[in-house]
Amino acid sequence: MTHKNKYKTLLVGNPNVGKSALFYQLTGKYASVSNYPGTTVSITSGKMSIGEHHEVEIIDTPGFYNMMTITEEEKVTKQIILDENPDVVVHVVDAKNIERMLPLTLQLIEADLPVILVLNMFDELKNRGMDIQISHLEHDLGIPVVETVAIKGEGVSNLISRITSVAEGRHAYEKLNVNYGKSLEEKISDIQSLIKGDYAISKRSIALLVLQNDRDILTYIENEPQFNEIRKIVEEGAAAETSLSVSHVLHNLASSIIKEHIKKSTKKQKSSFQSFVDKVTFHPFFSLIIVAIILYYGFYKFVGQFGAGFLVDFIEVNIFESYINPSVNNFFRSILGDTVFFNLFAGEYGIITLGLRYAIAIVLPVVSTFFLLFSVIEDSGYLVRLSMSLDRMFKKIGLSGRSVIPLILGLGCGTMATIVTRTLETKRERFVVTFLLALTIPCSAQLGVILGILGVSFTALSIWFFTILIIFTIAGFVLNRYTKGEPATFFMEIPPIRWPKIGNVLAKTFNRLKWYALEVIPIFVYASILIWVGKITKIFELLTGLLAYPANWAGLPDKMGEIFLYGFFRRDFGAAGMYDLTDVMTLRELVVATVILTLFVPCIAQFSVMIKERGTKTAVLIFLAVIPFAFLVGMILNQILLFWGMA
Repeated sequence: MTHKNKYKTLLVGNPNVGKSALFYQLTGKYASVSNYPGTTVSITSGKMSIGEHHEVEIIDTPGFYNMMTITEEEKVTKQIILDENPDVVVHVVDAKNIERMLPLTLQLIEADLPVILVLNMFDELKNRGMDIQISHLEHDLGIPVVETVAIKGEGVSNLISRITSVAEGRHAYEKLNVNYGKSLEEKISDIQSLIKGDYAISKRSIALLVLQNDRDILTYIENEPQFNEIRKIVEEGAAAETSLSVSHVLHNLASSIIKEHIKKSTKKQKSSFQSFVDKVTFHPFFSLIIVAIILYYGFYKFVGQFGAGFLVDFIEVNIFESYINPSVNNFFRSILGDTVFFNLFAGEYGIITLGLRYAIAIVLPVVSTFFLLFSVIEDSGYLVRLSMSLDRMFKKIGLSGRSVIPLILGLGCGTMATIVTRTLETKRERFVVTFLLALTIPCSAQLGVILGILGVSFTALSIWFFTILIIFTIAGFVLNRYTKGEPATFFMEIPPIRWPKIGNVLAKTFNRLKWYALEVIPIFVYASILIWVGKITKIFELLTGLLAYPANWAGLPDKMGEIFLYGFFRRDFGAAGMYDLTDVMTLRELVVATVILTLFVPCIAQFSVMIKERGTKTAVLIFLAVIPFAFLVGMILNQILLFWGMA
């Protein structure tokens, strides 16, 4: 048996530079390949074999701007660097923005990490009429530099060769040294001399971060024998001024290096088409027209009418109701009879006849069409432009354009979107977005079902849409007024508009569907079991009876009590249950019910993530605030519609 050398490689870099695309090229496995910042929140790893003798574990890390971390996402990446002891650190940068991203490379070099610099999207750099002298840049930095076009696989074989070389210690250049000036260098030396332990990064790098009062690093070295003396030096210094000084030196050095090695070519720079697209997508009026087109044709026509309408009707009526449910009922009745155990698997609330029917016939078609649409939007590069366009508007409710990302992801899955809120810069913004996700943002399956139910009437759908929009705005203003903390700053890398690649779109859609199916189908099964237990013990009957009271006050039938309870197991589970009531409810009742269901408590999965991300106290506060508010809005809306004369 051949012995393999095993190495560990980290992919690090700013969001939106192609780390996930490069990860796929190296491992053949997709992370969440993104065209906007902050997508790869969870850590994805894969294996790569190089010949018969080398096996490399590739870890795709969250977006990372600086060793002095701000967001939770950056902190995770720094912790991985400190904990994983990587054999190679591949710093992926956007080649056309290398000057701005090179300071992080310098920090990684200074940390004495085995760095490879990857200049990704090199074709876009050349399309702008520029080129970089790779060999000269390699020599000055003292690390390997590789040019790639990750989405096309160009330069990947060279990168693999360099990974092997660095992992085996076969690298000849002497690494660049950064000089911060006499005063700061003396302080660095003082702290270095006090650090006795062995760490994953250099003592010089630790000293620099300590002088900037990096709390993560101070915790990292707190067991040092002379830690109190180190802390004293930090307290005597001016951490903010040191940070500015370090940043100034790194950016000036990066600028001088790049100016020396970048050159203009005779190729045409940005195309007139690209310039036109940039103007249109950032125009205050035309950008709203684009949003309206996406909402109408993307969400209403594609997700609503095609996904929640045609596909759901076809699968539910022609497959489940015609074949699967009757067969399941007959099978379990033949072996269990009309016993309590028959109702566990079949009948009105059975695992198969209700749980799997909702999950596969109603939810899956809707989330499939949503994720396909979302993948097209993000792969085109438009999503980040939408964030920039909405930044000014969002600032009025204390949010930044970065908040657009989790809010739009919430239209796919509120659980996933709540996890993504960790990419937001401030605790204040994370709380506000989490609250808005729980209160006003329907998941894709819920949205699709609502579009399918109300799509028969443009008036009804408009009432639902503008009611939720008004509540979103009011809630945003109130939360902005009473939530403590400073509003977040906002900056984003703007990728060029590209034609979405079919392979990327399908792979991302499949990856998200796989994640969603693994999460949603078990929960639908568990929900069916809980309903079954609740039916036997009469607890379910008690809870639905209690919820029937506020439902009646809002002009809704008793049966809606069950639907609202379903909604806690999963929002889409509750929405799917409304399909069974569409023939017995009036249009007014459907509008009121869909508004309450949208505003009602987050599903149990999203609530669990809220506890994990925001804490039990905050999650319970949101939960308890949402329930009475949802019914109050429903009651008011019902009276308005009755006054208006809607039947």
